[in-house]
Amino acid sequence: MEKVMNILKPKPNPQQQLRDWQRRLRQECRNIERQIRDIQREEKSVQKAIREAAKRNDMVSAKALAKEIVRSRKTVTRLSENKAQLNSISMHLGESVAIARTVGHLSKSADVMKLVNNLMKAPEVATTMQEFNKEMTKAGVIEEIVNDAVDSALDSEDMEEEIEEEVDKVLTAIAGETAAELPEAIRKEIIKQPAQTSENGQEEEAIPEGVDDEEELEEIRARLAKVRS
Repeated sequence: MEKVMNILKPKPNPQQQLRDWQRRLRQECRNIERQIRDIQREEKSVQKAIREAAKRNDMVSAKALAKEIVRSRKTVTRLSENKAQLNSISMHLGESVAIARTVGHLSKSADVMKLVNNLMKAPEVATTMQEFNKEMTKAGVIEEIVNDAVDSALDSEDMEEEIEEEVDKVLTAIAGETAAELPEAIRKEIIKQPAQTSENGQEEEAIPEGVDDEEELEEIRARLAKVRS
């Protein structure tokens, strides 16, 4: 029955199709803005926990929390880039309206195709952009893009190394003089403390002592992970 209704349903003209895409792109941008606000709001509570840990000279806990902040800030940067690309797609579609009025149909756009391809790799908008890929391919705006690889750079080894380099900067900025007042040799030794090794030979992250208990630290991490996803 649904297939029959789809057949009988009149197809939107090019201008209507473009406006619908632009409306959905604006909605996706609003979703990204809301996610960024949620991440930044949660970051404030983590900053407070870092300051408290630094006052106790517990740089192990401070480091663990600082790593979560670095991850969150990188997520915000990536989300902002996604939003900028979504806006670019909307702008290019707007330019296509005038052309569609003249020729009566939608024309292919290499710029839109490139942007859609990039966003299909972004975890936060991959599903939405796969839908756009199908619709725009059917409408003749882009050629079919086959790309199932979602960018997981946030969990790569290179990203982990970059996070380690940024942790001390975050600690200094947030904990301020409290962290700086610690003897440098002791502070660096604690900050660079290697991960513990489990019985099966895999590395495990050291359990911070400054947060009241491990469950509290995991709760903070879970909250940040939730707003980042």
